[in-house]
Amino acid sequence: MFGTKTEFKDRPHAGRQLAEALEHIKEESPVVLALPRGGVPVAFEVAKAFSAPLDLLMVRKLGAPGHPEFGIGAVVDGEDPKLILNDEAMRIVNPPRDYVEAEMERQLAEIERRREAYFAGRQPTPLVGRTVIVVDDGIATGGTVRVALQAVRQAKAKRLVLAVPVAPRDTLDSMKPDADEVVCLSAPLNFRAVGLHYANFDQTSDAEVVQLLDAAREWSPAPQ
Repeated sequence: MFGTKTEFKDRPHAGRQLAEALEHIKEESPVVLALPRGGVPVAFEVAKAFSAPLDLLMVRKLGAPGHPEFGIGAVVDGEDPKLILNDEAMRIVNPPRDYVEAEMERQLAEIERRREAYFAGRQPTPLVGRTVIVVDDGIATGGTVRVALQAVRQAKAKRLVLAVPVAPRDTLDSMKPDADEVVCLSAPLNFRAVGLHYANFDQTSDAEVVQLLDAAREWSPAPQ
C-alpha cells in the first residue's frame, strides 16, 4: 500500500496517520518494533492505537578490519540477537573468523549498553509466532531497515509488516521480498530526503525515547 506525496507536521502526527493505515492489522495483536531513535515517536502512536507492546529494534554495523566504516554485516538486538553477514562484503574482505566473532561481541555490548539506558534491564519482547510491525520515521536507501527485517524473519515472527510514513518508491519496491506487507503513506517519485516531508524533523533525544517507552508500559507491561 503506497500513498502519494504527504506533508507531516511531526513524527507523532505521522504515527497517528500510520496507525489509521494499519487498522486492518489491529485484531492480530501485533508487536510494534521501532528503529531508534527517530522511529520511536512514530511507533509509539501505532502501539498506543493498538494497545500493542512497543519495543526497540537496534541494529549495529560490523565494520571491516581497519575500515570500520565499511560494513561486512550487522547484528540486530532481540530476545535472540541475530548476526546478518553481507556475503559480497565478506568475499571482498575475507576477515578471520575470530575477528567477526569479536566484532559481533563488541557491537552486542554496545547494544546492551543502549538497551540498559533505554529500558533499565527490561528484556526484549518475544516475537515467535507474532505479527510484527517494524516502524521507522522514513526510509532513504533502506540498508538498515532491510537488515532489521531479515533479523525479525529469523526470529520466527508469524507475519512481518514494514510501516513507514515516507520512502522512495524504488526502495520500497526492492524491500517487498523482505516483508509480508509494506505500508507507506507517501512514496514520491522524486524523493530527496526524509526530513523534507516533515514540518518539524528535530532530532529525537534519548530522553524522549525513554519517556515514550515508559509511557507505553501503561498498556503493555514488561515481559516476564
